[in-house]
Amino acid sequence: MSTGVGLSSLAVFLLLWLPSASSTPSCSRNGCPLGPPVVLIPGDLGNQLEAKLNKPSVVHYMCSKKTDYYFTLWLNLELLLPLVIDCWIDNIRLFYNITTKTTESPEGVDVRVPGFGQTYALEFLDPSKRSVGTYFFALVQAMVDWGYTRDVDVRGAPYDWRKAPNENTEYFEALQKLIETMYEEFQKPVVLIAHSMGNLYTLYFLNHQTQKWKDKYIHSFVALGAPWGGVAKTLRVLASGDNNRIPVISSLRIRDQQRSAVSTSWLLPYNNTWPADKVFVTTPSANYTLKDYLDFYRDIGFKEGWFMRKETESLISSLTPPGVTVYCLYGTDVETPDSFHYDSFPDKDPSIVYGPGDGTVNIESALQCRKWLGLQKQAVSLVELPGNEHIAMLSNVTTISYIKKVLLGV
Repeated sequence: MSTGVGLSSLAVFLLLWLPSASSTPSCSRNGCPLGPPVVLIPGDLGNQLEAKLNKPSVVHYMCSKKTDYYFTLWLNLELLLPLVIDCWIDNIRLFYNITTKTTESPEGVDVRVPGFGQTYALEFLDPSKRSVGTYFFALVQAMVDWGYTRDVDVRGAPYDWRKAPNENTEYFEALQKLIETMYEEFQKPVVLIAHSMGNLYTLYFLNHQTQKWKDKYIHSFVALGAPWGGVAKTLRVLASGDNNRIPVISSLRIRDQQRSAVSTSWLLPYNNTWPADKVFVTTPSANYTLKDYLDFYRDIGFKEGWFMRKETESLISSLTPPGVTVYCLYGTDVETPDSFHYDSFPDKDPSIVYGPGDGTVNIESALQCRKWLGLQKQAVSLVELPGNEHIAMLSNVTTISYIKKVLLGV
């Protein structure tokens, strides 16, 4: 049974048949772009997912048991309404096998990632293009205004963000092929622009390429709102859930689905960023630091999470320099969850202590890219974006102007 790892078979087929260096290059057809070609890599929850059903049973009489087509699983706001949300949770959740260290979808649920090599699946998370689902649209539209063309010299690389990189091998193979194809087509190295968790995916990808390959194919890496050392809010998500400020959704209701995503545990704070005695969660009976994750998982009743964390913790924890020119843009001056106090743990919302950051990524985590200064020959630039919130930075004029400078030099 397909579990939606990596790409749909159609996307792989199309990618393998993209024009090669021996084909007539797009430059001769459309005019060479002024700047380098670009690949966009979204963050957690940052691209559409689709599903097709043939389930043996359902959790509610309102839920569909079988569909003859793929439908939008993320983001379709109609699926997040009361009652119907139980159907959505049952379809999008993952099951973790502690023996194989891999995940699978529920029986009869086939999840796929649409739009690899295109931008639509990450410009608007909601295909109806309602504003609540707007993600990369403002940046892509700005690039089009500068002379870029969607799906030609600016492309998207969506993936199954529920999983950590170790389960998305096919995705990285396709990403490498996409970059190589764009290089051959335009005879220019490619700029990678990533947001949020997409930066961790990008770092993992670059750490697994040879320096010779990176020198040839990669122009630079623009990292927007990167949680290099994880984020504190992950502990709240795992403990009591987080409805992401969608009022019709109960945090506790969505908690099991959020826990089931391996990428959630992967984003827990790392000891490469925070001191070992930093208390992230306090309760009437215990305090939890980086050293207490095993107890934390046990006390929230989610033992599988410990295995998820241990299997993925080392994937990028060394923060090995990417070996390419890096522009590290990070938001500041936005209240960001730093620690949590529970009077009733873990089934009630906590009180929150805030610190500096972009509203999601703590400043301690965002600044970890400065460790690469002097550790690689390629330049590393840190760019503070005062007042820029984690998602809003993608449409902020300061961010877009800086990216224009990187791409076009103006």
